[in-house]
Amino acid sequence: MKKLIWCLVLAPFFCTAQTYFLKPLNENTKTSIRGLSVVTDKIAWVSGSNGSVGRTIDGGKTWSWINPKGYEKLDFRDVEAFNEKEAIVVNAGAPAYILKTTDGGANWTETYKNVDSAIFLDGLGFWDNSKAIIFGDPINNKMQLLKTVDAGKTWIDISTNLKLPLAKGEAGFAASGTTIKTLPGGKVWVASGGTVSNIYYSADYGLKWQIFECPIWQGENSTGPFSIDFYDAKIGVAVGGNYVKDKDNSNNIVLTNDGGKTWTKPQTPVSGYRSAVAYISKKVVIATGTSGTDISTDGGENWKHISDISFNSVQKAKKGNVVLLAGNKGLIYQLEVN
Repeated sequence: MKKLIWCLVLAPFFCTAQTYFLKPLNENTKTSIRGLSVVTDKIAWVSGSNGSVGRTIDGGKTWSWINPKGYEKLDFRDVEAFNEKEAIVVNAGAPAYILKTTDGGANWTETYKNVDSAIFLDGLGFWDNSKAIIFGDPINNKMQLLKTVDAGKTWIDISTNLKLPLAKGEAGFAASGTTIKTLPGGKVWVASGGTVSNIYYSADYGLKWQIFECPIWQGENSTGPFSIDFYDAKIGVAVGGNYVKDKDNSNNIVLTNDGGKTWTKPQTPVSGYRSAVAYISKKVVIATGTSGTDISTDGGENWKHISDISFNSVQKAKKGNVVLLAGNKGLIYQLEVN
């Protein structure tokens, strides 16, 4: 594998010619990374299969790998970190667990457990340092919703707040833990896929909900939106497609300018199935998946393919400018721009 993947961006829709390249930070670790939480330019956490959690506090120069004792066989699909000491991880599948550490991963507290054979948690989003929400696949046609108001120490089931039943074959995807997006003040969007694709929206911390149609590739259990992001309360993007046809880009990205009520297709789409998308700025957006990575510099209207490397997740630092991508075999790369 080449150590640097270079791409000279020459498309006319880019404001200036720029060189984008992906710099490797970690390779050949025995975990498929799905969860990614970039706190600052120095601090980041990742999570994945084989009960693995990774952490860097020096901008990716070195990584420490942790396997929470007693949970070594879990697949941690999402992680949310607050700093170098505090983080929460969520696994996919049954039984479902939520674990929290306050000492950099040395010790973990089990704050939630569900042994229902149908439970499958898909993603986690924090509104602030105390309030958060998790959603999961439906049980008896009802989306599973959990909420915390004490930074993940305890969780309450608020599934009954969503009165609308999900359709048969409608569920969430946990490919990157990003089919949920929260914004301060109680706003949250949740994307569903499969036989039907919808966006579920709440503006009051999950108390009341609205549902909007999402016109992305749908109709099969392998299709739908696999990731969403919102730059603000109005501007957003959803990516996905069909993960078993990862180079097919028939209808795997849609954009919204009204908070998810309506969606439109871009002028030039991404190059294939994408499992994660993130706003770097209002104009610059990045999307990645098993068939590579694409960049847009006009708010998502036109996309340029910059790498064929397979990734699952991408995220920009909450407080900073670093953009990290993560995938199978412990791959962690950093996006750099010249």
